[in-house]
Amino acid sequence: MIKVLFFAGLREQLGCDALDVDAADIASIAQLRTRLAGKDAAWQSALASEQLQVAVNQRLATMHADVKDGDEVAFFPPVTGG
Repeated sequence: MIKVLFFAGLREQLGCDALDVDAADIASIAQLRTRLAGKDAAWQSALASEQLQVAVNQRLATMHADVKDGDEVAFFPPVTGG
């Protein structure tokens, strides 16, 4: 299983802060994102942003990063400061 976390506005959009996804047939963040976006239109919309940030095991990663069973993946909107 891959533990998937959602933060900030993304969590609010999805109405979900975490879920477990079967790791079978998922080798990259891009594949995970595609599977999640296939849940329904709301998920597709929430995960469509090119500005979406991702971390694997609490380290920033790209959408092309590898992912495997037991990993923790976090999606979050871009962080801004002031």
